[in-house]
Amino acid sequence: MRITDLLDRRSIALAANPASKKEALDTVIQLMIDSGKIKDAEAYRKEVYRREEEGTTGIGEGLAIPHGKGEFVEKPGLAALVVPEGVDFESLDGEPATLIFLIAAPNTADNVHLDVLSKLSIMMMDENFADSLRKAKTVDEFLKVIDDAEEAEKEEKTEDTPAEITVQPVCKVLAVTSCPTGIAHTYMAAEGLEKAAKAKNCTIKVETRGSGGAKNVLTEEEIAAADCIIVAADTQVPMDRFHGKPVISCQVADGISKAEELLDEAISGKVPPYQAETKPRETVKASGSVGHKIYMQLMNGVSHMLPFVVGGGILIAIAFLIDGLSVDMTTLPAEMRANFGTITPAAALFKQIGGVAFAFMLPVLAGFIAMSIGDRPGLALGFVGGSIAASGSSGFLGALVAGFLAGYTILFLRKIFDKLPEALEKIAPVLLYPLFGILIVGLIMYFVVEPPVGALNTAMNTALTNMSGTSKVLLGILVAGMMSIDMGGPFNKAAYVFGTASIAAGNYDIMAAVMVGGMVPPCAIALSTILFKKKYTKQERESGPTNFIMGLAFITEGAIPFAASDPLRVLPSCIVGSALAGALSMAFDCTLMAPHGGIFVFPVVGNALMYLVSLVAGTIVAAVLLGVLKKDVTE
Repeated sequence: MRITDLLDRRSIALAANPASKKEALDTVIQLMIDSGKIKDAEAYRKEVYRREEEGTTGIGEGLAIPHGKGEFVEKPGLAALVVPEGVDFESLDGEPATLIFLIAAPNTADNVHLDVLSKLSIMMMDENFADSLRKAKTVDEFLKVIDDAEEAEKEEKTEDTPAEITVQPVCKVLAVTSCPTGIAHTYMAAEGLEKAAKAKNCTIKVETRGSGGAKNVLTEEEIAAADCIIVAADTQVPMDRFHGKPVISCQVADGISKAEELLDEAISGKVPPYQAETKPRETVKASGSVGHKIYMQLMNGVSHMLPFVVGGGILIAIAFLIDGLSVDMTTLPAEMRANFGTITPAAALFKQIGGVAFAFMLPVLAGFIAMSIGDRPGLALGFVGGSIAASGSSGFLGALVAGFLAGYTILFLRKIFDKLPEALEKIAPVLLYPLFGILIVGLIMYFVVEPPVGALNTAMNTALTNMSGTSKVLLGILVAGMMSIDMGGPFNKAAYVFGTASIAAGNYDIMAAVMVGGMVPPCAIALSTILFKKKYTKQERESGPTNFIMGLAFITEGAIPFAASDPLRVLPSCIVGSALAGALSMAFDCTLMAPHGGIFVFPVVGNALMYLVSLVAGTIVAAVLLGVLKKDVTE
């Protein structure tokens, strides 16, 4: 299918001047509707905007390609909008969009919109082609530019048939390209590598792993015959198949902007072979900086941990809701109030199931961080280290340490066992790595990580006890701020234990400050993901609002995935917001007799209205700080 087959004259505008991205989208959506290819205009409009919420379709270089697919599309179509002065489209490179192509695709299995999208992305890499479209004076001229470009591309492919290639290729290259959204950059990187290979007289085949799945998949025979393999990807790619072959690993953007350098490196013959599973991964060229590698390893753990946090946290919140609606807290004795969330049988069941999910949170975090560093052998070590952190006093900070410790322990063991006889080398992943690795990680966690953190926890409790007679506001700042320092770790636990102990002593104002401090981080993150969408990944934007539920239920752990992925910005923001909320709670003489429950125990809060004001103020301040401190995310 040709691009011009999808373009209707009624769906092209050459001199638009929208004032905003929304106006540009509304204009080009209306062009599509005018072409008669949409059955339900409102449903299509909502889908285009929903897709834009997942991540901007402004791919850079002045191009934006929004799209919508569903039953509301009668037949596939394209709409084109030329904006001579440009419009801010939140593009990946920050440049204004001057060419906007909108795609409409019916809900069919052929993924026609992805095929057209990839073709458009590739053609737009030609600056002359893009400039010609921008300079077109009439719709006919605009269509002719596209027709001529497609015809030239077709003739170029015909001329480059294998039968006409008489010069011996310099190098046989294979490549894999993939980006997080699986759309434009995947195909643009493939095109960049293909052009560079042609210019350097190299044969190349590129496997694209886009939204429509893997295409042009490399075969075992092709891999065996290749001189070098280039993996330009920002997502996980199956790598075991490349064992023993020279592999260059880089970011997908390098496939677009540094294609010639990558081909030169492939031709040089100096690329080290990739070793899968039983060999050190350091032999593979690193993708990006050290910081980028650590971030990717960290995010591997966070992404796998997230379902346990969300699922378990919401179930626990339901348990508090059930008890809150079923029990009059003011008539219960103190020992019963301490069991809030498990008083009624239904609440106890939800609390138990949610607690089981929560118990997996830190082992999963550590396990998958370790796996991203040491492959599958690191998983068991990370799970063990994370479990030690969860059952001890180090919390999620200990789990982070355990994950990296486990991953690099595997790398260390691979070097130690590198010279083993072949017979023993085969059993190393299932016998030697787990045996020695778990022992090493366990010993280090128990004797190196846990003791100082436990001592710190004790010191925190002692300090809080000695401070209880000083300024209430200062105490509120301290205990509430501590709830955000490590969100379940020793600081958090120290403040919480101090708060619960204060209930027994009749000091209900301290527990109020502790709880509001723990409620702020998840609520602030949820609000921030809504107000500052550019600061968060698609996955974070989708999971962020669930933190309102966990925050209101006093489940601080909902903020852990966000704190783990960007601790230097998230933690200070949350600490300031929590400290403010704690100070206000003390200043307003708010009190709390229940040790848990969040908003569901507000009926037993003294001065509940001002307690809510304290929570809202802390949440807003922390959310604004997150928006200021966090950097824009490029997906």
